[in-house]
Formats: sequence, C-alpha cells, structure tokens
Amino acid sequence: MSLRRADGAPGAGADRGGTGRAPGRRGHPPLTGPQRFLLGGSFLITLGSFAVLPYMSVLLHQRLGLGLGTVGFVLAVASLIQFAGGAVAGPVTGRIGLRRAMLLALGLRTAGFAAFVPGLTSPVLAVGALLLVSAGAALYLPANKAYLVEGAPEARRPRLLSASGSAFNAGMALGPPAAAPLVMGSPGVLFSCVTVLFALVGAGHALLPAGVADRPAGGSSAAPAADRAPEAGAPRPGPSPFVVTVLSVYAFMFFQHYLALYAVPRTSAAFYGAVLTGYAALLVVAQPLLAERVAALGYPAALRWGFGAMAAGMAAIGAGGHVGIAAGGALLCLGEIVLFLKNDLEALARSSAAPASVFGRQRLAAGIGAFASGVVGGQLYGAAESAGSARAFWAAVCLQCLLLPVFLLRRRPARDPEGSRAGAG
Repeated sequence: MSLRRADGAPGAGADRGGTGRAPGRRGHPPLTGPQRFLLGGSFLITLGSFAVLPYMSVLLHQRLGLGLGTVGFVLAVASLIQFAGGAVAGPVTGRIGLRRAMLLALGLRTAGFAAFVPGLTSPVLAVGALLLVSAGAALYLPANKAYLVEGAPEARRPRLLSASGSAFNAGMALGPPAAAPLVMGSPGVLFSCVTVLFALVGAGHALLPAGVADRPAGGSSAAPAADRAPEAGAPRPGPSPFVVTVLSVYAFMFFQHYLALYAVPRTSAAFYGAVLTGYAALLVVAQPLLAERVAALGYPAALRWGFGAMAAGMAAIGAGGHVGIAAGGALLCLGEIVLFLKNDLEALARSSAAPASVFGRQRLAAGIGAFASGVVGGQLYGAAESAGSARAFWAAVCLQCLLLPVFLLRRRPARDPEGSRAGAG
C-alpha cells in the first residue's frame, strides 16, 4: 500500500470508497479572486485569533484574578460553544446565505475583541467578550469552507480544502509569537490591533461578489449533481465520517494536550517550541502537496494510513529524547493530514446536505472528540505518572491508535441507514 495517485477510470475512486479520482495538477483552473481573498483572510483571521486566545488563561487568572477552577470552566464553555455551535451554522447559512453568515460571524468576533479592551478591568466583560468570539468562530469556519467548495466540482475540493487548512495553520503558528511582546505589557494595544484587523477583513468580506456566496447554502450551484453527493442511501463502504472524525480528534488531542507536559522536562521549553513551529511549518507545506494523493485513497486505506501514522508517532514520542519527540511530531502531522482532510472530503461526498451543514457537523464531531480526549487523557496521564512511567501513557495511546481502524472497519455497514445525512457528519 502506498500514497500514490490513482490511475483508474473516472468513478473508480467511488468504487473503492473514496471520493473519486484525483486529477493531475495540470488540469486545475487557477483560484478565483474571491477564493484567493478568502484564503488570505483565513490566514489573517487565525493570526489575530491566535495572537490572543492561547494567552486567555494567563490573562483571566493573572490580570483579572479569576481562580484556576473558574478559568478552566470558562475556557471549557468557550470551547463547547466554538465546536458544538458549528451544528447551528448550517441552518443559519441556509437562511441568510454564506456571505451574510461570514459577515455576521466576523461582526461577532470584532465586537468580542473590542469588548476585551474595557474587559481588561472587568471579569464579566472579559468572559462575555470571549463567548462572543467563540460564537463567531462557530459560525465562520463552516461558512468559510462552504464558500470555497460551493459550486466547485468534486475534483477541486482537495486542493481548496488543503489550501484553506494551510492558511489557517500558518496563522495559528505565527499568532502567538507575534503577540508575545504585547500580551502582558500592553494587552489593550494588542486587542485594539486585533479589533482593527478583524474589522478590515470583515469589510473585505462585504465586497465579495454576489452569486454562490449570497445564495442560501442549500441553493443551486454550478456544481453538477453528481459532483455534490451520491444518491441518498447509495451503498458506500466504510464507517460514518462523523464517527471517524470524533475518534480522529480524540486520538490526536492526546498529542496536543500532553506533549508539553512530557517533552519540556525531558528536553527544554525551547526545543518544545521548535517542535511546534516545525510541526506547523510541515503542515502548511505538506498538506497541499499530499491533498490529491489523500483524495485518491479509499476511505478504509486512509484510516489505516492515518491512524497508523499516529500510532507510530505516539510510539516515537514514548521512546523519548530529542529525535524521538521530533520524529513523533512529524508522524503525527502526516496522520493529521490524512485523517482530517479525508474525513471532510468523505463527509461532503456522502452528504446530500449543503456544505455548510456538513462542515458544521464535522466541527461538532471534532468538539466531541476533543472533549472525550481531555477527560480520558487526564486520567490516563495521571495514572501513568503515578505508576512512575509517563512513557506508559504514550504506549497506551499508541495501542488505541492501532485498534481504532480495526474497530471502525469491522463495523462497515452495507448501506448508510441515514441516507448520507446524519451519518455524513
């Protein structure tokens, strides 16, 4: 088995449970002006968000004096809104259209960041501002992705979604170091700058052309019906993308939540920061390069590749040392690229619903997975430390990553009983 491009006839990918044959690069039309703007805006939005959000626990605790228990509860509620709120993105965009949904989302986030300026002296205002920002994020990402793929043939979706992922990840990587000089010394200046940035990006969204972005997400589009979704209830091998997304995020978040706790005492904070920076850079570069190859994989093969890479990465981290942790990060990056992109593509291919609804359900699935990982991971890591071997934690996670595709592929139904709606995630 290899990550090579499929060379079968058109439609062969669907027979293998994939989303169709990925065409060669030469046949791709260039990105449109609105798509380029939206990708650039995605970078700026994430840059501004991650200039602030990673430091929220510090600001709420050290500057506003909230107890750590209260801080944890506030952040948990904000995360729940950000992820689970994606489930309402589909109905909202279906009623007001994609462009208006993005403008509403950016309006909420701009107001939230603006409220942080007076909120620096008021815990109530600061918490309210954070919840506004989270609500805007819940609505924006599904509408953003839907705008990119609505009206595009299925063959272009891997390229568009991978470019979107790279833009978001680049902003996530650069936001925290860009804000570090201001976040504690001059947070008011930082929040003011982020507010202006969001206002400018929002104004640009208001200039997006009419057409697909202004129609309700469930409206007609330029994409042929065959490219939008298979016939409802058509047989498709493989498990539900919603379930796979829950378990993919569940497995991945062990790495995200507990690598610092494990790596910093064994290496250094500087090395841990370098691993995160390298991870983000690799993700930005590799995701577009691998997008068509991932799309060409059948869904069962993608699960084996993705969870297999995660298992190998967890094992490498558990081996310890600078080389093991760095290699583990690279393998986890490969697993994230394969699973997260393929899950979105498969959900789109199976669903007869509008793309914004599909992406909203995928966000909900990610939130469930992240929540479960946090609950299980804390207990598991604590038990491993009590036993005197944090490496046992990574061994246990590695074993889970090996077993998950076995569990998922044993549950392959002959038909999707929900007709590609609820099961599409």
